[in-house]
Parts: sequence; structure tokens; C-alpha cells
Amino acid sequence: MSEKIQSALKAFGEKGSVEIDGAVKGAAAYSVQADLFAHAGRVLKEEGFRLAAEWASDETPFGRGFAVHAVYASAGDYLIIKTEVPRDEPSFQSLTKYFPAASRFERQINSLMGIVPEGHPDLRPWIKHEDWPVDAWPLRKSFDGNEPMPRMSGDYQWVMAEGEGVFEVAVGPVHAGIIEPGHFRFQAVGENIINLETRFGYVHKGIEKRFEALSWNEAVKLAGRVSGDSTVAHTEAFCVAAEEASACTPPERARYIRAIMMERERIANHLGDIGAICNDTAFAFLHYQFSILREKVLRTNKAIFGHRLMMDSVCLGGVTKDISIAGIDLMLEEARSVLEEFERLIKIYENNPSQEDRLYNTGVLTPEMAKLIGAVGFVARSSGQNMDVRRDRQYAPYDTHALVVPVLSSGDVHARAWVRVEEVRESYRLIKEFIGSLPAGPIAAGWNPPLPGASGFSAVEGWRGEVIYWVSCGPGGNINRCMVRDASSVNWLSIEQAIHGNIVPDFPLCNKSFNQSYSGHDL
Repeated sequence: MSEKIQSALKAFGEKGSVEIDGAVKGAAAYSVQADLFAHAGRVLKEEGFRLAAEWASDETPFGRGFAVHAVYASAGDYLIIKTEVPRDEPSFQSLTKYFPAASRFERQINSLMGIVPEGHPDLRPWIKHEDWPVDAWPLRKSFDGNEPMPRMSGDYQWVMAEGEGVFEVAVGPVHAGIIEPGHFRFQAVGENIINLETRFGYVHKGIEKRFEALSWNEAVKLAGRVSGDSTVAHTEAFCVAAEEASACTPPERARYIRAIMMERERIANHLGDIGAICNDTAFAFLHYQFSILREKVLRTNKAIFGHRLMMDSVCLGGVTKDISIAGIDLMLEEARSVLEEFERLIKIYENNPSQEDRLYNTGVLTPEMAKLIGAVGFVARSSGQNMDVRRDRQYAPYDTHALVVPVLSSGDVHARAWVRVEEVRESYRLIKEFIGSLPAGPIAAGWNPPLPGASGFSAVEGWRGEVIYWVSCGPGGNINRCMVRDASSVNWLSIEQAIHGNIVPDFPLCNKSFNQSYSGHDL
């Protein structure tokens, strides 16, 4: 346990009972009495921790009530604080006055579990739409996910801005492009945006509920479909959490192959995003060229792993696909050819005045705001936050291979694009290192379900940023609860702040520079 965690525990432990939660593996975990839950959050805020996730669990199968969990992070340290919640009139102390990210976490807890965050300033439904019955709590064990819910009528109360010249622009939830649905409600004066409110949940699929009805191996496949462009990140995050809970250690070769796939997923998505940002500035030539490079990466994936997105290539205990000598040669040749063309295109990208005019000082997320809302991934790194789970958490094989983390402070569209540029370069460098150090041996270890009551935690660095899973085992050896927190769950807050002072026509460009997942958010 780090000195920082010890200091925090001492500070809020003086106020009441704090007990080690020995059932949790993969992170330091403690149970506190209900009146200490928010106090612990305040102390951890003062100690420099950010709120990484907050969720609730139904523990009635164990003869208990409900529980609320919050995981705090500082560099590579993760600390889970849990408090018990009674079944009758369940409530807990809100963390929103200390952490803005808690606002939506707690709205979702209220919507899906029916547990009230006392002191929360805004309890409008989140994910749960107005046509759901008000007393439907999908994540409670008493809720039957196989039965359709009756449709109700209701209205969502949007935040309103008033004053002379203020008008609203509604964008979505159905968009002109082939993208997922999300609603963006602007208030503007002229073309200047004074407020943006987002609303999601249109592709809510009941994923966290579905986990509870699946076997552990079936759950691996579901994790890979939480957000299709992050299939490797989500599958690995689920598997690592389950492996922590069951004390399973994947072979070293499997860890290297997982890391290679993660870096390839990062490269493919960054190439697509850089091109898409160019497309939103009407620089179609570069959009097409970066799309060609992305296609080359996807075709290599197909040749080596049997799937363009490498879906279902990670399994409990390891991986399902090995890398042959021919596969290594193919990756090395791809790295040579793609990087050569990539550098040529980046020079064109850099030396275009129209591109510069659109990207610089547009959609600025200040370092102070990024830190306040708990942004992660390339969004955080482009706004001065020097954070990367691969380096900070030191999980294999990154613990033996130095990682260069690009960090910029301007927080604009250019910074978010340029961090991607640097990460493409770094990912290819890492892949070459991993290939050169790829150990021999098996690609999977034997895996058995965790013991009843055990739970596992994981945090991995997906291409968008930190992906977190927490999974607990039920009395019968089944999955009692699986909590999923995609990077988008916190990063969607960023665009609402970055868009202030920009003009409405710049919204598509700003949005693309963040490129967060609707599906990974709408669980």
C-alpha cells in the first residue's frame, strides 16, 4: 500500500470505523460506515485523488441490502471505498460537491438501482428515459430483465437559458452521419454558444444487467461488444478483473500478445480520428489518406488474429490467438510502410494554414477543468494531465518497457489531434519492442471461477483512456454484478465545458476531436 493511501486512510479513519474489504482483489478496498462515505471523499479530494467511478450493487443474494462503491485514483494507486445501504428507503451521501464526475454516476445509480444520493443537486434520470416506469430499477435482483417494461409518458426537463437574443439549437439524437444517437441541446446568442447540455441513453442495452445472466466465458464475449471500437480494451479489462478475483495469472506470452493488440487498436482508431478531424475541416484528401492507412492496419489484424477489430482474441487466462513468425514479419512490414506514409501525411497536415486556423484555439478544455472533471486518456493528456494507466499502474509488459507519454497543455482541437499523432508513433515503437521481447510458451492458463463473494478490480489504458471493471461473484459461482466504466463516462463531461465561447458550426469538429463512445456510455 502506498504512503498516499495510508495517509488518506489515517485522515478519515479517525472519524469512525474503517475496515479492510478482503473480498476485493486488484485494488486496495475498505468498508466504511454510512456517515463516513462522503467524508472519505472529501479527504481523498484533499489528498489529490480523483473519483474514477461510482456504482451500486445489490447484495441481497448474500442476505444483505445494497452497497455503494466509489473508486478513487491517484497515479497508479486505486482505492475502493464501500458503504452498506439498507433495503428500506435506501440512500447514501452524495459526492457531487467534491467531484463533478459524481453527478452522472449518482444519477445513474438513482435511475437503475433506486438508491437516493442525499444532497445531489440534480436528480433527473440518467440513462433511464422518461418512458420507463418510475419504479423500475433494472439493476436490482428483483427486476426481471426478460419481461418488457410497460411504456409510460413523461417529459425530460432540459436546462433552460433565458435573455434577449438567446435561442436553442437541438442536434440529434439522430444524426446526419452513420454514428450512434446522442442529443446535444445548445443555447446560443447569435452563433456563440453559451451552454451545451448533452443527453444519452438512446442505445442503452442493459449490458450490466445482462452480465448477471451469463456464464463467465459468455461474459467475455459481451465485454468485447460494450464498445466495438474498443473491443480489446474492454475484453482485457473484464478478464483482468475476473482473473484478479480468481487468482489466475496469464502466461507471460499472453500478456505480450494482449499488449500488442491493445497498441494496434490504439493505432487503428487514432488514424481514423486524425483523418476524421481533417474531414471536418473540409480537408478531404487527408481524410481519405488516413483512412487508407487505417484499412492497412485492419487488414493486418484480420490476417493475424482472424478479425479486423481483433474481437474475441482475449480470453480468461490469456488469449485465443497466437502470433506466428509470418505474423511478426507482416506486422513489421506494416509498421515500416504505414509509418513512412504517416510521416509524409503529417507534414502536409502541419503545413496547411486553413487547417491551422480551424484547429488552434478551438474547443479549449483548460488543464484546470480537465483535472476538476476527472478527464482521462488523450483528452486529459492534451489538457496538461500527465496520466496513463500503462505507465502509472505498471502492469505487464509495460512494467519492463519504458513508455513515453505525450502531454500538451493547450487543450484545443489541435492538441487532441497531436496527442494522437504522437501516440501512433509511440505505439508502433512499443509493438516493435514487444515483438523483439516476445517470450516463448503457452498463450493461456487454466482458469476457474472465483469463490462466492470474491470480487476483482481492473484498470487498463484503452485507446480513449482508462477503462475500469469491477466484477463480483455470486453465491452460486455466477456473476453477481459487473460494473463497466468506459473512458467516455467521464470524458463526455469535457465537451460541455470545451464548447463554451465557440460558434455552433465548430461543434462537429470539437465533437470529433473528443470522439467519445455512445455505446460505451449507454450501458
